[in-house]
Amino acid sequence: MSKGIRLEDLDKRGDGREIDTSRGELSGEGAHQRVKRLDEANPAREVLHTRPTQSDVTSATPSYYGQPVLKEPVWIWTIPLYFYLGGTAGAASLLGATAEVLGGERLRPLGVRCRWIGAVGDSVSAGLLIYDLGRPERFLHMLRVFRPTSPMNLGTWILSGSGAMNGAAAVLSGQKGWLGRAGDGAALIGGLLGMPLAGYTAVLITNTSVALWQSVHKTLPLLFMASSVAGAGSLLQLLPHGPEEERILHLFGMGGKVAALAAGLAAHRDASRVEVVGRPLHQGWTGAMWVAAHVCTAASLGMDLVPGRRRPAMKVAAAVLGTAGALFTRFAMFYAGKKSSRDAQATFQGQRQGLGAAEVTGHTHASDGKPLKFPLPVLK
Repeated sequence: MSKGIRLEDLDKRGDGREIDTSRGELSGEGAHQRVKRLDEANPAREVLHTRPTQSDVTSATPSYYGQPVLKEPVWIWTIPLYFYLGGTAGAASLLGATAEVLGGERLRPLGVRCRWIGAVGDSVSAGLLIYDLGRPERFLHMLRVFRPTSPMNLGTWILSGSGAMNGAAAVLSGQKGWLGRAGDGAALIGGLLGMPLAGYTAVLITNTSVALWQSVHKTLPLLFMASSVAGAGSLLQLLPHGPEEERILHLFGMGGKVAALAAGLAAHRDASRVEVVGRPLHQGWTGAMWVAAHVCTAASLGMDLVPGRRRPAMKVAAAVLGTAGALFTRFAMFYAGKKSSRDAQATFQGQRQGLGAAEVTGHTHASDGKPLKFPLPVLK
């Protein structure tokens, strides 16, 4: 017992809990602490079931034993805004690099505008992440290692690389000689990092334990990337361009909106496989925001499909609606996921239906409605 705590030492802790070594009695102000009785902890005399009860997200006790199963994500509003800005910057970088490679000097002005949008978007995105982290050094700490298996670590490197390349490309856009060629090379690298920057955020949140985010792990990356293309095209249409650049942006934005609508429907279908998991996308203000995202995107696409030369007011309206659709998509999915984490049944029912970890490990739910059967280890 030489390595144990002696009774005499406990009397010297000075934390308000003293032990009488002669009688072994606990005294002091800390000795009066006690655990509340069941009737004190539950004054309303609510029945506490021994099994998970059916609950609603908006009910008074939407959880297991009165407590949520998961901790709600601590991310704040800057994160979905970063999802939008980072995705828009990434899609603009890709468009600018492609235009400069295929169009040459004819599309050089469009490429330069895309460089600046990418540089500013990446810089603001990094600021939003640092604001959410609380301390700037935490962002730098994520760059101490390179771990491709971690979406957060890999995404930090993608954002840092994209910001450095787009910033250099924007600053060197008007230079001649080797400085100009260095800027062109930086723009090309920034364009290659564009789509990973737009899609990694979806991979990041779908690798969490939140039931709603887990349920759309196959379709959410496609939705975020398509919505980034639609958002970048809408934002660029608010700037002055030449006729050829207008046609390119028109086709670019329409393609993104069509893909965003299709991916949004696919994500909605995946989330609705289990009713309680997809409930935040059907009910409440998160459901209204989710519907608004699709309505704005569809309305913007409808205006883009108007034949003939559009009026400036219609062009601006289509661009604003496309931007709103891209923003609503990120905010709706983000806050719906936070709401899903507060609903214990979303976690339980999702796992029982073969989603989440059960889907990853291959223990999917049987089509006849029978419960999951996990193999038991053989004891030797």
